[in-house]
Amino acid sequence: MAARNFFANLESEVDPGQIEGLDHSYLFEIAAEGRWLVEVHDGGVAVTENPTGGADVTFRMSAETFDRLLAGKQNPMVAYMTGKLKVDGDLSAARELQKLF
Repeated sequence: MAARNFFANLESEVDPGQIEGLDHSYLFEIAAEGRWLVEVHDGGVAVTENPTGGADVTFRMSAETFDRLLAGKQNPMVAYMTGKLKVDGDLSAARELQKLF
């Protein structure tokens, strides 16, 4: 499960300088893999698997799309426009996500 490994290591791999000033929560729903809440506050990241609450932005996609996005083989905007990536919530917060990855 690539998604599980990615989210398990995210907290320790993020450069705090890159996310300074970012204050949002992101829910990732990866089909057949799981749900992860990524909360970014004060230059830190907290990841919760199978959260009960919502987020500023929710991303829904297949495991294949998630893997392709991480590998840089899928353009996020093209994935969104072709329906491979569904985004609900604060779109300006969604655009800021590129600071995290």
